[in-house]
Amino acid sequence: MTAPRRSDDDLSSREDPYNVTQASRIYFLPNLMTAGNLFCGFMAIVECIQARLAESSLTGEYLNATNAEHYKYAVWFIFGAAAFDMLDGRLARMGGRESLFGAEFDSLADVISFGMAPTLLMFYLIVSPTQGILWFRYIGWFIGFIYLLCAAIRLARFNVITNPLLHRGKKESSKDFVGLPVPAAAATVASLVLFLLQLAEADRSLKSWALALPFLMLLVAVLMVSTVRYPSGKNIDMQTKTQLRSFVFILVVVAVVVFYKEVAVFGICLAYIFFGLFRQWRRPKPPLSGCPPVTPNEV
Repeated sequence: MTAPRRSDDDLSSREDPYNVTQASRIYFLPNLMTAGNLFCGFMAIVECIQARLAESSLTGEYLNATNAEHYKYAVWFIFGAAAFDMLDGRLARMGGRESLFGAEFDSLADVISFGMAPTLLMFYLIVSPTQGILWFRYIGWFIGFIYLLCAAIRLARFNVITNPLLHRGKKESSKDFVGLPVPAAAATVASLVLFLLQLAEADRSLKSWALALPFLMLLVAVLMVSTVRYPSGKNIDMQTKTQLRSFVFILVVVAVVVFYKEVAVFGICLAYIFFGLFRQWRRPKPPLSGCPPVTPNEV
């Protein structure tokens, strides 16, 4: 009997995700994208710190940039991290190069890019003491920590429910996220920062609606650990078909984002958040345990 070929051994080991070799594999391209995600998150944190240094400097600048410019750089780094996060998953699925190491590495990078970096943006700018409302000074750190805590819990829960050893009673749909995705929550925070900076440049006061900002941030945090389902784009690829009406609508949305990026991106993030809430509210509730469903003839 001839010994099995090396390729056959490799294929059989991939069928068992808890094979030691398979679980610890480091695939170059997917993990390179994850490293890019982590780098962008780190640079966003650096920009937030430099923005605070610019605020406290005598010239109002740090490294030849104002605090508003540093905050904008941080926002774009968060968006860059989101792009890398999308690429690493797609590359892994397309090439069949998924591993437990990659999943854990991705979650650790997400805690930095979509947890810590948005938390600093939230604490320094969104609920900052400069809004002129004294009690913001006392709740800013608390709201920031709640956001970071919910982001970490959301990522840990995702790792648990996607674990290959988990016994499922019935197959869950892969088309939806359970809870608001962490990148979407971070995009909401980042787009809100762009919106606030635009208002500041136009000399528009925030005091009229600034009281709503802490509650919006708490809503985003709570939705991450909720069971509200949100649509995912994992199934969209080069073979995906769409209707002409939907295609035109997407083009209009892209045009609006290009011309009114600060307002449009924030509006899209809010629409995504409340779409999930509205769909959850419209979803029919399951019957009580032990009670048969009521048919129209029984009403």
